[in-house]
Amino acid sequence: MELNSFEQRLRWAMDKRGLKQADIIRLAADEGFKLGKSQVSQYVSGKTVPRKDAMEVLSRILDIELSWLQEGVGLPFVDGEIADYAAKSVRAEGTGSRTGSKQGSTAGSKNGSTEIEQAMEHGWRASITSTPYSPVAPKVPFPEKEAERPAAPLPPIKKSSKLDNVLYDVRGPVADEAARMEAAGTQILKLNIGNPAPFGFRTPDEVIYDMRAQLTDCEGYSDSKGLFSARKAIMQYAQIKGIPHVTIDDIYTGNGVSELINISLSALVDNGDEVLVPSPDYPLWTACVNLAGGTAVHYICDEQADWNPDLDDIRSKITDRTKAIVVINPNNPTGALYSREVLEGIVEIARQHGLIIFSDEIYDRLVMDGFQHISTASLAPDLFCVTFSGLSKSHMVAGYRIGWMILSGPKWRAKDYILGLNMLCNMRMCSNVPAQSIVQTALGGHQSVNGYIVPGGRVYEQRDFVYEALNSIPGVSAVKPKAGFYIFPKLDVKRFNITDDEQFALDLLHDQKVLISHGGAFNWKQPDHFRVVFLPRIEVLEETMDKLAQFLSTYSQ
Repeated sequence: MELNSFEQRLRWAMDKRGLKQADIIRLAADEGFKLGKSQVSQYVSGKTVPRKDAMEVLSRILDIELSWLQEGVGLPFVDGEIADYAAKSVRAEGTGSRTGSKQGSTAGSKNGSTEIEQAMEHGWRASITSTPYSPVAPKVPFPEKEAERPAAPLPPIKKSSKLDNVLYDVRGPVADEAARMEAAGTQILKLNIGNPAPFGFRTPDEVIYDMRAQLTDCEGYSDSKGLFSARKAIMQYAQIKGIPHVTIDDIYTGNGVSELINISLSALVDNGDEVLVPSPDYPLWTACVNLAGGTAVHYICDEQADWNPDLDDIRSKITDRTKAIVVINPNNPTGALYSREVLEGIVEIARQHGLIIFSDEIYDRLVMDGFQHISTASLAPDLFCVTFSGLSKSHMVAGYRIGWMILSGPKWRAKDYILGLNMLCNMRMCSNVPAQSIVQTALGGHQSVNGYIVPGGRVYEQRDFVYEALNSIPGVSAVKPKAGFYIFPKLDVKRFNITDDEQFALDLLHDQKVLISHGGAFNWKQPDHFRVVFLPRIEVLEETMDKLAQFLSTYSQ
């Protein structure tokens, strides 16, 4: 039996332990982990690979090393002694050839099994990646002398334990499966990532011209906070947004907002600290809190109230360990735009408990239907706030990686924290200098994005189409987004018998070749939502919605 793929190793391990699929489901339940019948069937058939937590449960149940089960690396058995049984048995049988010839690969086997299977039957733990007879490694000459062989295989190289609670499933197992299918030649309709360029949204010509003209001036590092011209333009933008008392020293540029989220939380969070994060959220916030050693405590955004934050839920989750609250407005993944009243309520809670406010406002220039975005910091002149924004979405330059953060409020209170921010920014030298060179051009003059977000504009019309199309599918409902590129529809889980939203996304991918992000990827705890990116043109969205409707017409998990 070959062991090249996960499902082959899984079936081999199940056979060695004498376990059937039903046993796997039962043993997982004994550990408090729910595995559905369809999930295990998909694993065994090779249609999908388990996510991290399920993989770890399978490793424990089967008493098999995680690295071997997952990637074929290292040793299969958790316990037992290392032996060179395979090499000895090969020599004893007189295989002769060690070059992968037919004679060499079959001689010495019994009942059609390979040497490695015979060795494993005798408890051999030698690494299957280091022997010439390994089904998952190139065939290399086997050392003739005992001394030439290593006494024991090197241990697997494992990731840091700090990543144990870090997830970013927007580009997780479902997206990995889509990539595998694409590599095999399958065409996938992608509605999973808010990347404008593949859908025909172009960078404004003026921005490209100005970057090209300045490239020769951008060969060296800039100040760690950024170019003066870029920070000056951002400072002026902050003034327009009503953020008070901002100087050029309060502006930091970054390689996208993502880098600055990581820096801002790494500089703040100690082990055991808590940060309030919305649910659903942009998952990088939760991941970076956990990576810094803290705990992301999720407060609920209420779908019945147009996805606005539940202020009572926020209050109930504050403890003496809470250091900050994250506000994502406009929200990804829901497309919600928070009212002044809701923002004032959040600010008052932060004021009462002395919390830092982190306000992610990357979609502030993509607001539709005549609504106006209000910057949280403009309502909190007496509170220390960090406001994030950038050009990736509003100017369709996601690949340029240019974002910024603005410090406001009583900076004297955050003097030590700011020293930490400066240290981390200095350590990465500076952000992308050519991208910084276009900030002044992008924030001043004509804003091409304005044509997209009004009636007749692409984003506006695609938003309206997908909202109507989703709500016309039996068992699906959605709140109309007011901003951004996303909609977060709800599934009738009873109608479709859905208990695992990631499995739903995988089933849709396999059946209709449509890639979406499941709700759990955004730290939404119920298996009843998924996110759709409405950047594709209407004709593509129409095809996709037809495929979704066809899939759901017969789907039951």
